[in-house]
Amino acid sequence: MTFDPSTLFAVFFYGFASLLVISALRVITARNPVHAALFLVLAFFCASGIWMLLKAEFLSLALILVYVGAVMVLFLFVVMMLDLDLEHLRRDFKKFLPIAFLMGAVIVLELSIVIIRSFIGTDVPVQLMPEEAMASNTQALGMLIFGDYVYAFEVAGVILLVAIIAAVALTLRNRKDSKSQNIHDQVNVVAADRMKIVKMDADMNAKQDARGEKK
Repeated sequence: MTFDPSTLFAVFFYGFASLLVISALRVITARNPVHAALFLVLAFFCASGIWMLLKAEFLSLALILVYVGAVMVLFLFVVMMLDLDLEHLRRDFKKFLPIAFLMGAVIVLELSIVIIRSFIGTDVPVQLMPEEAMASNTQALGMLIFGDYVYAFEVAGVILLVAIIAAVALTLRNRKDSKSQNIHDQVNVVAADRMKIVKMDADMNAKQDARGEKK
């Protein structure tokens, strides 16, 4: 009994895709942050399997080594070490729900536009890759990122940097037992706030000594 390669490909593809959708839903519905991080790891593994089926070996291995092996492990340890106030987060969940739906609708609309423009009405690639880059998807990816889409790649890097700074700022909490500095107060400081000049007579110490001897 032999299996058709296309049938086997479809079985693995739909299997990975189903697990990816389920794990992605569990990431946003799990009550425990640690469980949500673990489901995100499973989602990355499923996405890596899909990349491997599409013969994008470099992206598949990079997804496992970089995201699962480094980023998600770091996220998991941070979530486990932080003392998150889950009651506070759940209490304010309904307040930010309309904004979350709006941002989600915008993201879905943008992805839909990209997918429609990429697949509908297109029979061949818009720009054929050079023959020397077709031998390796790593070389082809590098030529696209650092050649045709270098500005978009730099903009994405700046956005990720802003997201990292925002995440640090959101998780920063002022505690009584910790010391911190206020950059705004340090920049706006004036000399009068740091130094106080007191005028004293030259013979003040002598007068005090004399009073002490009389006593």
